Amino acid sequence: MTPRPPSLLFAPVLASISLIGPLVIHLYFPVIPVVKVALGLSDAEAQFTFSVALFCMAFATLGYGTLSDRYGRRPLLLSGLAIFLFGSVVAFAANSFVMMVVARSVQAIGAACGVTLVRAIASDVYGPGGLVKAIAYLTMFYTLGPMVSPMVGGLLIDTLGWRSVFGFALLIGSVILTGAFFAVPETKSLERRAQTGIFRSYLELLGQIRVLAFVMQSGFSTGTFLVIATAASGFMKELLDRPSIEFGLYFLMFPFGFLFGNFISSRLSGRVINEKMVIAGATLSLAAVGAQSGFLLLGYINPLVLFLPGFFVTMAQGISLPFGQAAAMSVNPHLVGMAAGLGVFMQNLGGAAFAQLYGLLSNGTPGPLMLTTAITAVLSLVAGAIPFVLLLRQQRGA
Repeated sequence: MTPRPPSLLFAPVLASISLIGPLVIHLYFPVIPVVKVALGLSDAEAQFTFSVALFCMAFATLGYGTLSDRYGRRPLLLSGLAIFLFGSVVAFAANSFVMMVVARSVQAIGAACGVTLVRAIASDVYGPGGLVKAIAYLTMFYTLGPMVSPMVGGLLIDTLGWRSVFGFALLIGSVILTGAFFAVPETKSLERRAQTGIFRSYLELLGQIRVLAFVMQSGFSTGTFLVIATAASGFMKELLDRPSIEFGLYFLMFPFGFLFGNFISSRLSGRVINEKMVIAGATLSLAAVGAQSGFLLLGYINPLVLFLPGFFVTMAQGISLPFGQAAAMSVNPHLVGMAAGLGVFMQNLGGAAFAQLYGLLSNGTPGPLMLTTAITAVLSLVAGAIPFVLLLRQQRGA
């Protein structure tokens, strides 16, 4: 039986904390081409103001997960949300490339507490039996951020200017921090806190090839999505000359795909094994990338070709991610926070690395998009196949 949450407000507030990530990532998509002009940046510099946030979130998640296993979830959560608010204030005032990079870094370090600690807290409260379903439902709520953020960001840019995007992040972040302060108690009991060394704990997790494969698959699949999303942002503004709000409207295809994938995951929780769902998602993602590249090679460059394959890429993420993350977090009940942090670390690191690779290769043509997504989709399938092959060998040897 799934344990009861601490209060009626606990679940909705916990879900709202996951919106912090989209306020750093998805809200910034329509800002990239605008801040490029406003601050006089090159393509690579403008892309770096986006990808630096992913790099910082990646490494900060490791810290949040590890420290929360030792010192509890609540102090780390509240501290992270406060840091996010400070970073939003600095970003609002940024007037140079360096200041924007610093602001985005601070913003991201604070926001890194969101997904990592939400998953760890959910594991504490709902237990292993309800974790896949809890992650699926939390991620379904998370998709509200990507659904609304680019559209809101585009509307704010077109009406109030790009700085208003960070004012909006400050406002929403303040509401989330207030809710967390009153509704999220400490869920990590003293007797269940990790006592072993950090280095030894990471070796224990990374020594499990299944854990490594699951978290790497999530990183490669996130890279596929972010490359498509950032490429679409640039093409819509610079190649197709569409307004920022139109990008936000088309962007809805991405979170709707993610939402649909998570709905499938929630329905299949406990009925289909983790390995099958992960490889199914990776296969779907590769097929979507192949279809998009085919249309681009034929010379079709329009919003549907840019965004519709992304629907299936994010649907694939929604199918594979809850099962892969739950499998990685179930290895050691004392290292749930560390495993959650490792999973989010690989998501952000993979996304940042491949988004920046695309930025370096970008030349105004679809070629870099096709090359980068081909790499990420193939690697995602390879990583997803490893646990599946190990399972088949185990079954044959039994």
